[in-house]
Amino acid sequence: MSFDSGKTLNFKVSLFFVAISAVLVSVLTAISLYAFRQFSINTATEHLRTAAEIARVHLTEAMITGVIDQRQNFLLRLAEVQNLKTARVVRSPLVDQQFGSNRKGEYLPDEIERNVLKTGASLFEVTENNGEMIFRGTIPYTANNEGSPNCLQCHAASPGDVLGAVTMTMSITAMRHNGLMTVASIVGVVVVSVFILFVLLYYLLRPISDTASAIEHAVQDAIDGNFNNLVEKKTNDEIGQIASDMNRLLKFLDTGLNKIYGYISQLIVRKQAPGENLLLATIDMVENMTQVSQYKIAIEEDDAKIDVYRRLISTISNRFFQGRGEFSIYEVSNDNAELRPILIDGDPCTTCSWCNQKILTDPTGCRAFHTAHLINGVTLPDICYNFKRIPGGQDGGGDGDDDPRYHLCFPILKSGTVGSIVQLVIKETDRENVLAALPYIQVYLHDTAPVLEVRRLMETLRESSLRDPMTGLSNRRFLEEYVDALTASVRRKQTHAGILMLDLDHFKMVNDTYGHDAGDAVLKALATVIKTTVRSSDIVIRYGGEEFLVILHETAIDDAMNVAEKIRAAVELMQIVHGGIVLQKTISIGVADFPGDSTTFWQAVKFADVALYHAKEAGRNRVLHFTQDMWADSQEY
Repeated sequence: MSFDSGKTLNFKVSLFFVAISAVLVSVLTAISLYAFRQFSINTATEHLRTAAEIARVHLTEAMITGVIDQRQNFLLRLAEVQNLKTARVVRSPLVDQQFGSNRKGEYLPDEIERNVLKTGASLFEVTENNGEMIFRGTIPYTANNEGSPNCLQCHAASPGDVLGAVTMTMSITAMRHNGLMTVASIVGVVVVSVFILFVLLYYLLRPISDTASAIEHAVQDAIDGNFNNLVEKKTNDEIGQIASDMNRLLKFLDTGLNKIYGYISQLIVRKQAPGENLLLATIDMVENMTQVSQYKIAIEEDDAKIDVYRRLISTISNRFFQGRGEFSIYEVSNDNAELRPILIDGDPCTTCSWCNQKILTDPTGCRAFHTAHLINGVTLPDICYNFKRIPGGQDGGGDGDDDPRYHLCFPILKSGTVGSIVQLVIKETDRENVLAALPYIQVYLHDTAPVLEVRRLMETLRESSLRDPMTGLSNRRFLEEYVDALTASVRRKQTHAGILMLDLDHFKMVNDTYGHDAGDAVLKALATVIKTTVRSSDIVIRYGGEEFLVILHETAIDDAMNVAEKIRAAVELMQIVHGGIVLQKTISIGVADFPGDSTTFWQAVKFADVALYHAKEAGRNRVLHFTQDMWADSQEY
């Protein structure tokens, strides 16, 4: 539940003020009532004591002057005093003993009076009679010898003896009414004062509560991405300053977030959707760009292109599709003549799963290749005719999954041309997801492109260092790196490898007679003949100058001799047209068996070279297998 902070603040302060005021008024009323009651009682008490003392003095003088029998008239006249209602005198047993129990015109003591006569202590009480408040006081007459006349002049008593008591009653209704009116007036004044203070407090707190409410709404709007809901400045004090500072903060955040969003959206080509939360969108973009940065650091540390491709697929799949989606990667050959599948649905493969096979040999049929921009088959499902939307083909064959697919094909450029193509295939359920992730996927691909270019250049550089630039054959450095794997394979499989050392006969004469261009043409033609004669798994190496080395995998010596003879015969028939002339050459070949002739590879190569030497000595244009009598040196090579 959400509350308006301003209303809540107003309510809390008002409730607190009203509660405090109510308590204060209640306490003040109670204190006032108690104070006026005590004042009334004390006043009435003093009033009765005064009247009682007057009655005592009068009765004493009446005793002395002998007119005590007229005391009742005096008491009746005394009761006529304002507010006094009754007055009567009772005698104590001590006076009865002295003067007898004749009580003509006198009253018998009641319970209260007997108690006062017994204890000698005054008693006062308040009673109500027919709505009238009556205050009664019973005051003892105590014998003393002070003054003249005094009690002891007539009574046979000792000082302190109780001679009698006077009881008087008076109405305090008017006094109570006056007290209540006074208290009511005080309470009324206090209530009015409190109300005035409450109004003043309300107007003092109103700017605070309104500002708090406005700040609450502004903050909530800011959380929702809207920083344009400014706070109205209502005062020029600290509250107004808070409103101004809040507005400056909102404008600063709005400007800053728009700049950040603008900068990042330029990198990922993303437009803000209507009503989109700017704050959440910026956070999402910053988070994704951070992950892209971490991804780029990771791929820069990968050694091979295949590692970069695998990391690209796994990152996009896990980041945006929770492992769903089918990714394929194709690489364009250097001459743009073919597409080579690198990964199909995440696994190494040599065929297409989702496209027509003809694009592998004719890349121009690939729309992403010949347009060099994103092919969005999610929004335009039929944009590419070579994409098969139904698994297994248009007839719905395959693994039984007939759900239509949608594709995105991303070209990755190298030096301004398409070098690779990343294909993402999804189902209907992921269409909205992929469209939302599309800007970020393009950022991943954009950052992957230069890393792939570096890896391609490194592979090209490495390949050029291991290949003869003129003939396109591997060079001797390649053999030096490959020899350990070759010998390990031969020993593991317990097979043989045929080693052929080849040398053109009288090649120097070609260079001297027709020039080096003619010599190069002869070497290129020879390299072509050798490659077409041997298997693709065999290795053809330009060993140096006009010397060539052929390594025949898993080939016995007899088969190696047959291959060598085929090469010799093909070379003998070879005709090279250069500069209007036709050149023909022959070749001499020495053959050795590894490990039949030597368990050391390089010594077997030496034995093939020795056999070549003997072929030259024997008249050239022939094939000789190495025999031990050709090797006079008993030391190992």
